[in-house]
Amino acid sequence: MPVSVVVGTQWGDEGKAKIIDLLAESHQVVARYQGGHNAGHTVVVGTEKYALQLVPSGVFYSHVTPVIGNGVVVDLPTLFKEIDTLESRGITCSRLKVSSLAHLIFPWHQAHDAISESSLGENKIGTTLKGIGPAYADKSRRVGIRVGDVRDSKRFKQLVRDRATAEQKVLTALGGEQLKIDEIVENFAALGDRLKPYVSDTVNFLHDALEHNENLLLEGAQATFLDIDHGTYPFVTSSNPISGGACAGTGLGPRDITRVVGIAKAYTTRVGSGPFPSELLGELGDKIVEIGREFGTVTGRRRRPGWLDLVMLRHAVRLNSLTEIALTKLDILDTFETVRVCIGYELNGKELSGYPDDAQLLGQVTPKYVDLPGWKKSVSSVRNYADLPAQAKALIELVEKHVGVPVSIIGVGPERNECVVR
Repeated sequence: MPVSVVVGTQWGDEGKAKIIDLLAESHQVVARYQGGHNAGHTVVVGTEKYALQLVPSGVFYSHVTPVIGNGVVVDLPTLFKEIDTLESRGITCSRLKVSSLAHLIFPWHQAHDAISESSLGENKIGTTLKGIGPAYADKSRRVGIRVGDVRDSKRFKQLVRDRATAEQKVLTALGGEQLKIDEIVENFAALGDRLKPYVSDTVNFLHDALEHNENLLLEGAQATFLDIDHGTYPFVTSSNPISGGACAGTGLGPRDITRVVGIAKAYTTRVGSGPFPSELLGELGDKIVEIGREFGTVTGRRRRPGWLDLVMLRHAVRLNSLTEIALTKLDILDTFETVRVCIGYELNGKELSGYPDDAQLLGQVTPKYVDLPGWKKSVSSVRNYADLPAQAKALIELVEKHVGVPVSIIGVGPERNECVVR
């Protein structure tokens, strides 16, 4: 009864959607377990490119049931815009199930996000201003409104009105704009009615699927080092993207998980603020951004580029109990004369034994690099590991040596078939 988890091992944007799309073919259920519409997944199918934010990547297979799990916070306008876009392009979303236990995002959450971020000045977190953090905060404060609440239309409208009224007082005190309460109530009443056919007891659904020997694939948004507990706090997201979050975010138990695939780019990027030891500034960094089209799927923001960091990746192996690694975007480095890889950190002249538990310390470390010769040829047509250039194999072998788990999948291009499976 295999359950596989796919998790990002860096600061996001590792190409999870491509790997999920690849793996989904052999699964019957693909479930998203945390995050919200601040996460962007891009899937390339033939000549078509699809940008997803909430709908799980398995939606492109007719045999897959896509599930939005209880750990996700759901923005209904975004969800239905995404559904409408997919269906207008011939991708049916009728199989989609949304957990009754998932929490909803409302305009006051986005208003709180904007006020909080603007008040930080130069110390901004770099949030997407989508209301994700405030929605999770309301969940923790036990005042959130859940997906299952839409089943009773009258009660749902009253819940929305009561919360909007209460939040209006707080926002006004903070200098925020007035909420259009009547408009919000009517809009969300209509959205709630539209959501009803998708609402499901996904916890029992997933366990029933296991009992019927179906294969389940659990996908996280963001990545390990944006985890609220284990990331570079406070420059993190508001949930747990690590594999342990897959249990809390779906209702499956730890013993159900049999495979954990960590996705890592052959280099590193991050969006927004926070420490980044292997960051590449100047011409080489610009080259990675240009070739790799490193701009956010959701925000369009330029990502900060850097070399592959094996100290990070080794720590991600520990935190997630990774069974294997999928190394993506190898082709972006095709034209580089030299490929650098960070294999250690020094702080005040002393080598660190592991990844620092303090973001301030991380910002002070000096990375130790190994320089590998580039392969100087395109790898996009390679489908067998034996056919990769020796220099590319050297990079993969260095990764395996330092992190202790095999590289099972190698991405050599953006399309779903442009990969090497070992």
